[in-house]
Amino acid sequence: MSSIRNDHEVARDLATEAGQQLLRLRARQGFDEPEVLRTLGDRTSHEFLFSSLGRLRPSDAVLSEEGIDDKARLSARRVWIIDPLDGTREFSESGRTDWAVHVALWENGELVAGAVALPAQGSTVSTVDPPWLPEERPAAQRLRITTSRTRPPDFVQRLANQMGAEIVPMGSAGAKICAVLLGIADIYVHAGGQYEWDSAAPVAVAHAAGLHTSRIDGSELSYNRTDPSLPDILVCRPELSNMLLASIRGVAERDGADPHAAG
Repeated sequence: MSSIRNDHEVARDLATEAGQQLLRLRARQGFDEPEVLRTLGDRTSHEFLFSSLGRLRPSDAVLSEEGIDDKARLSARRVWIIDPLDGTREFSESGRTDWAVHVALWENGELVAGAVALPAQGSTVSTVDPPWLPEERPAAQRLRITTSRTRPPDFVQRLANQMGAEIVPMGSAGAKICAVLLGIADIYVHAGGQYEWDSAAPVAVAHAAGLHTSRIDGSELSYNRTDPSLPDILVCRPELSNMLLASIRGVAERDGADPHAAG
């Protein structure tokens, strides 16, 4: 892998190769010991990505879910934000494809490149060539909201009921955002707690493709902060954003409930 490749290509190629290594590990290890498989998956992918970035981009900082948080990143101009294995539960379950590898680059306050590998689905989406959004959805079509299959926020069910929407549960945050990118779902909303590495790469690709990305109160998503927690997110087709933000406010105000409370 040449060090002269641009940042978009580096993100794409590293995410893809890490995903291929995870597929081989999954096939070799099997599913009899899921906790062992999860641990091996996290470590194998992290070590590959961290060492590869150290070789290809030695001057850049790295924030990884599986690494030590070196606070020197806070004064760095460029920081790679990676999730070596997003959706470890799904990775350790035979037949599940909703797990991912995330590689993103933050530079001078903005996400500038990113890639999400979906190895078990045989694809990688990236800012090299962001996917075209599907044509505007038919107004009569029922909305589809993708959210966590294991920790769905309670307010998402209330939101779905209010809008007459269908809930599509999935594992990895990357897989859920890619579902919106690829027209499998219309909305991804989550408020049960996340970290920057859960969303940086898929948000970079979603933004490049023209999707709306924000906090659930409409404020901007911000990365490379002292505290890497990023508790809520909304990703949706742009024509739905105003309606959704108003609906989220309405559900919270009507029920007097905290949207961040898990179901």
